[in-house]
Amino acid sequence: MIFERVRNLREDNDKKQRELAEYLNVSQNTYSQYETGVIALSAENAVKLAKFYNVSVDYLLGVSDKK
Repeated sequence: MIFERVRNLREDNDKKQRELAEYLNVSQNTYSQYETGVIALSAENAVKLAKFYNVSVDYLLGVSDKK
């Protein structure tokens, strides 16, 4: 699964992959692979990103259109 909203939220907030990788305590390469769907985003990191962007996990993962 490609997490388009993860990428879109990052770009809309003018953040770099490196910044979010540091926030999640993963490498920039790992974060990039989250965005492209090469590796799955862990539940823990999905929650962290949802809190960071102040959106629901369902919205972040594309399950819901309600932020």
